[in-house]
Amino acid sequence: MASSNPRATPRQRTGLWGEREAERHLTAKGYKILGRRFRVGLRDEIDLIARIADTLVFIEVKTRAGEDFGRPFSAVDRAKRFHLARAAVRYLQRLKTQPGSFRFDVVEIIGAKNGAEPVVRHIENAFPLPKYFRVP
Repeated sequence: MASSNPRATPRQRTGLWGEREAERHLTAKGYKILGRRFRVGLRDEIDLIARIADTLVFIEVKTRAGEDFGRPFSAVDRAKRFHLARAAVRYLQRLKTQPGSFRFDVVEIIGAKNGAEPVVRHIENAFPLPKYFRVP
């Protein structure tokens, strides 16, 4: 697993831990995880892809030790949303059957791997697909 990679930076290890915490939280809520770290090109990546009922959910996970510099969600800026949306459209293009609906969620993880239980905030439907993208 990537977290055991001795070349992983502390930031990468923190991010992987946050993704595992988000996955645990989502699974407990009934989400089925379909994919992890789906990458298209150099910048387009989706941390988690899940399904709940007939909705496909593209999930960005933001992990921070604290909120001294604002909420983790604030890092999902316009450029990040663009890259997430482009990766999502490419993912949808590869599907044989299109989902009933899809959305973009953000999961905030606040804490540290060896610390107290992290704070997990799941922001459903965090942003829409930008209008200049076309869905298959």
